Amino acid sequence: MGREFWAGDGFLAILCTGPRNEGGVNVESRWFMSFFKSFLVLICLTFGFASVAAAQEDIESLRPLVNALAKGKFKETEKQIGALAATGNSAVAPALEALGDGDLYARKSDGVVFIAKKAGKGYALTDPLTLEDAGEVGRRAVSKIKVNNGLRRVIRSALGSLTLQSADPEVRKTAAEAIFKAKDPDGIEALDGALAKETDDGVRLVMEQARAAAVLASDMSLEVKTAAIEVLETMGNRDALSVIVGVQNASEGELKQVADDAVRRIKKNLAMWDNAQNIWYGLSLGSVLLLAAIGLAITFGVMGVINMAHGEMVMIGAYVTFVVQEIIRSSAPWLFEYSLLIALPLAFIVSGSIGIAIERGIIRWLYGRPLETLLATWGLSLMLQQAVRSIFGPTNQEVGNPDWMSGAFELGQLTITYNRMWIIVFSLLVFAGLMLVLKKTPFGLFTRAVTQNRRMAASMGIRTPWIDAFTFGLGSGIAGIAGVALSQIDNVSPNLGQGYIIDSFMVVVFGGVGNLWGTLVGAMTLGVVNKFLEPYAGAVLGKIFVLVFIILFIQKRPRGLFALKGRAVES
Repeated sequence: MGREFWAGDGFLAILCTGPRNEGGVNVESRWFMSFFKSFLVLICLTFGFASVAAAQEDIESLRPLVNALAKGKFKETEKQIGALAATGNSAVAPALEALGDGDLYARKSDGVVFIAKKAGKGYALTDPLTLEDAGEVGRRAVSKIKVNNGLRRVIRSALGSLTLQSADPEVRKTAAEAIFKAKDPDGIEALDGALAKETDDGVRLVMEQARAAAVLASDMSLEVKTAAIEVLETMGNRDALSVIVGVQNASEGELKQVADDAVRRIKKNLAMWDNAQNIWYGLSLGSVLLLAAIGLAITFGVMGVINMAHGEMVMIGAYVTFVVQEIIRSSAPWLFEYSLLIALPLAFIVSGSIGIAIERGIIRWLYGRPLETLLATWGLSLMLQQAVRSIFGPTNQEVGNPDWMSGAFELGQLTITYNRMWIIVFSLLVFAGLMLVLKKTPFGLFTRAVTQNRRMAASMGIRTPWIDAFTFGLGSGIAGIAGVALSQIDNVSPNLGQGYIIDSFMVVVFGGVGNLWGTLVGAMTLGVVNKFLEPYAGAVLGKIFVLVFIILFIQKRPRGLFALKGRAVES
């Protein structure tokens, strides 16, 4: 006996050796495989028809319950709604929804119930279980099944019960959240039934919280309500606080005392999370300031050049991102998720090249003359803004967020957006990369040598004019890639850079002129301080307080937090 795979059909065929035909497979084996495949097909068809028949039989077993909705008065209708909900079959949901909306009718001739919509002079009928078209009838051929507010409340509870028993965990979770918001005591029974069957821990927790909110709106005993308050206290967010505050205002005696204690503890917990949220927002703002200021820390801190056009380098980087995304949208939409990765090196090259041109054409003639440098670069910034307005227009340009930079997630009571999180990571990577360039490469060595002693560096053979040009280009290039990041959180317009230039100078001066570690610490410190001041003083007044603080600080430490000896300091 031999074994081999019959690869053409994808089955493991156990073939017997014996007389073989010209194709190399014996006749008995072919007959066996044909019989085997036919047998499998027969089994599949049998089970398929059996499944369809079972499903159809299941649907038909519900029809008497649906038809019974047309019989009796409101009390009998309420019982039939309960019987339909007890089946746990979602096929009855359209009938219950139509009943609540007043669209459920009974045919007078045989009492069969349909969903009916007005169509011309009659009604278009739909089967309430299969949702198939059942034709049209005249208005006198059907009678409307009446409902009142009490029945509508029962229907809502029944529909909640059906969705709470859905096979999809997200549907069950959404249904529980709806009951929590409604705080409907009628949903307690449905929640109890769903909790008895729930296997997903996350959904179970939401159901328990919804049940607690419904219990507090009911007339249950003090012990049950106290337990419900404890459940909501562990939830600990503002939604839970709102529910418990409602109980606090409407209760008295022991229950009010329990609610008072829970409210106090939740507020204390929320205050802690609010501080954590402010720190996160502050670090987020600090990372933006770091990106905007880190290039300025080179051109101003290392070279001693007051570059008022630095913000326009940031703006150019943002517009490079816009152009890249426009090209991708029109020619290769599938590349959009990688648009920022494509824009980063291009923004660095474009902004860096413009920076080198500015240094070679303007700045190199103005070293040692800070006021003239300031005026020249300020005029240059106006020219660059007007050039961008002429090319792209004065209005904001649309720059999209890739999927990996969209949305947010919850961490405790913190809301963390992906775009801010990635900008923090990106700013730290840029900082680390710049430190490596300045500390571990020949270019960084030459830059530090020229910074500390220009004449000695020149006498050692270092071409100081080109070091000046490439250093200025490096600072401008980093400003360009900062613009790529800022395009994800700010409006891309000709005025983009102007919103960050003053803050960037404050960061560099506060941290220490020419010191990158000082720039990092200064950016994060000012970001966090701003976010803690804004709730009390407002955004504008908060910045004024920060500016006054920096002025007072540099009176004591003129060189900033981390002093660096360099050309600007010596002069």
